[in-house]
Amino acid sequence: MTTPSNPTAASTADSTVKPCPSCGNPASGRFCSSCGTALAGATCATCSSALTPGARFCHRCGTPAGSTSAPSRGFAAVLPWTVAAIALVSVIALVVGQRFGARPTAVQTEGEAPSANAPFAGGGSAMPRAPDISSMTPEQQAERLYDRIMREYEAGQLDNVKTFMPMAVAAFERLSPLNLDQRYDLGRIAEVGGDLPLARAQADTILRTRPTHLLGLILAAKAARMEKNEARAKTFDAKLIAADSAERKAALPEYLLHKLDIDASVAAARSTPK
Repeated sequence: MTTPSNPTAASTADSTVKPCPSCGNPASGRFCSSCGTALAGATCATCSSALTPGARFCHRCGTPAGSTSAPSRGFAAVLPWTVAAIALVSVIALVVGQRFGARPTAVQTEGEAPSANAPFAGGGSAMPRAPDISSMTPEQQAERLYDRIMREYEAGQLDNVKTFMPMAVAAFERLSPLNLDQRYDLGRIAEVGGDLPLARAQADTILRTRPTHLLGLILAAKAARMEKNEARAKTFDAKLIAADSAERKAALPEYLLHKLDIDASVAAARSTPK
């Protein structure tokens, strides 16, 4: 006759009673019945990772040891992934913004705003932007605006000339009293902008100060042509030719700054029919 097996002798390691490594109470199985601490052979109910004896939470997903079912995948569960995704998107947006925001839409002079006719990426033209003159002296502001208006005029952008002209005139007015070079610059701005009274006033003031001043004669001839008075313009052309040699020897600073204007105007005066 076969002797019935002893249930106690047949018990497995899982049913062996031993002290809980956390609370010290007698425990058996995979988890302590008193505190839920993992015992030997315990696995996480959520991710199935092996738990270290004595662990109270899964080292991989954080599920409490002894839990019999996977926790709800609610807001708390997805929050870490949501934060990580937002951070990644923010970094990508920052990199893309720095890469493309710093790219000029057209070739431009260092330290100057993009050209008035710089194209948008999708086509068309940007509105003209003034040079950044906030950190410049009043003299530098006036010079920069003069240069910008002359470039726009030479490029045929007459609408942009009109846009910048009030700002430039105001900049020169802040320099009062103007020297002769500044009066010529202001007169040229008035000429290309179509302001005949302002252009003529600057020419008259220059010539009252120095009747043979080359830039004054050039500006006076331009003003005469603005009012369609070719006879008066030719009179100033003749005075320019007569004064050219002696005045050049005076080597006034403004003559050096505007040498190209003087050369072109003298050449045009000599070629104009009498």
